Amino acid sequence: MPFKIKYEGSPLYIMEICGTHTMAIARAALRACLPSNVHLISGPGCPVCVTPSGAIDAALELADQKDVMICSYGDLLRVPGTDQQTLLQKKAQGKDVRICLSIMDALQLARSFPKKEVVFLGVGFETTAPGTAVAIQQAEAQNCMNFSLLNLLKCTEPAIRAIVTDPECKIDAFLCPGHVAAITGEKGFSFLADEYQKNGVICGFEPEDLLYAIQLLCDAQQHETKDLINTYTRLVRPLGNQAAIAVMDEVFERTDSDWRGLGTIAQSGLALRKKYEKWDAAKKFQLAPFANIENAGCCCGQVLKGKMRPQECPLFRVVCTPHTPIGPCMVSSEGSCAAAERYE
Repeated sequence: MPFKIKYEGSPLYIMEICGTHTMAIARAALRACLPSNVHLISGPGCPVCVTPSGAIDAALELADQKDVMICSYGDLLRVPGTDQQTLLQKKAQGKDVRICLSIMDALQLARSFPKKEVVFLGVGFETTAPGTAVAIQQAEAQNCMNFSLLNLLKCTEPAIRAIVTDPECKIDAFLCPGHVAAITGEKGFSFLADEYQKNGVICGFEPEDLLYAIQLLCDAQQHETKDLINTYTRLVRPLGNQAAIAVMDEVFERTDSDWRGLGTIAQSGLALRKKYEKWDAAKKFQLAPFANIENAGCCCGQVLKGKMRPQECPLFRVVCTPHTPIGPCMVSSEGSCAAAERYE
């Protein structure tokens, strides 16, 4: 008989804010272990998914420019812009679009091709921000002026606050992302209990990690306690990774940022400080502010806010499939629609 979470309270809605958690939950069929009154909701934990369509449009525009090389993580190549074009299609048309595993790969390409303008599309949360910051410092130290960052980095806490304060998003508790917490530390999520009286558990990515965390959240809800619990102590410390935080603070400053589905969230983005603005692709190429327009019929925004399950989107597995994705949640390897299509 399969393991079952024990819970006898009122309906409980738990949101995970991590694409790796989303995939792990679907792959291990953990929803089958839940009683009918416990619901797992996927939130805006996939950095590719929350990138606004206007940022993709800007990258497509840059790809058309002479002597410009676009470097990106593989998932971004398949995310459609507002006219359903993708960077992968630009690559097929002969434009210089390349997959990189890290921003350091893109910096190396800039050194190898000095006559090219190399632009790296920098998506991610606090997990990838320190590595991006180090690469910008390296570009400055090497005076590598044909390299720039299309900066799409975001911070997790403001997005969670936006969800908690949205009256339509009725989330009771949170599975907090272990990767992000490894940088920010436990203190990065303490606001959940301290300010909003919401329970949270920082946890790892194995099925056992997730089931234990869910059971803790159920127990806390039943006993009416409000707390943040760190079950990922093998990696997450109370104050996080201070060296990583220091390099982020040196290179970036907080700014307002657009999120797909959530709109503009104050102080949720990481902008390059004035000292490093020579490596800001938006300034170098005088790009217009990103638009935030959903593709026709796409419900990714509703899915990212936890207001709709992927299977409730009328496009899901009808016209929006892994081979013909309409929105980024079906594209990304961490997207909730991709997880539901593949495993559920």
